[in-house]
Amino acid sequence: MNRRLFLAGAVGALAAPKWLIAGEGTLDYTPGLINSKLAAGETVFVDFAASWCSTCKRQERVIQELRAANPAYDESISFVRVDWDEYGSHEVSTSRNIPRRSTLILLHGDEELGRIVAGTSADKIRALLDKGLLSS
Repeated sequence: MNRRLFLAGAVGALAAPKWLIAGEGTLDYTPGLINSKLAAGETVFVDFAASWCSTCKRQERVIQELRAANPAYDESISFVRVDWDEYGSHEVSTSRNIPRRSTLILLHGDEELGRIVAGTSADKIRALLDKGLLSS
């Protein structure tokens, strides 16, 4: 491989905004973000993921495909990605008993509507997202 091409690609990947990596329309977690969205009456889909996790990457691909196929998800649900390496032992994870990265949860108000741990089935993830449509 051409070394210049490789270096240019590597620099471009490092310079890419996080939202591009996490998927367009997905917010990177900052403390208080989820609670403020819930307080505003929004339904929130939270993806606890790590950049090095192959299961997380598969989940992300499935989620992005489902969102592209059904725009109602983006209209009704706020998507938040929690970086497991940064927030795995933080209150956002411990208060909701998140056992590991590759955990997906759907929240509305004070209620957890559903959870998937390490699952990559498009049907199961779609079913979880569909619960978010019903709660809106």
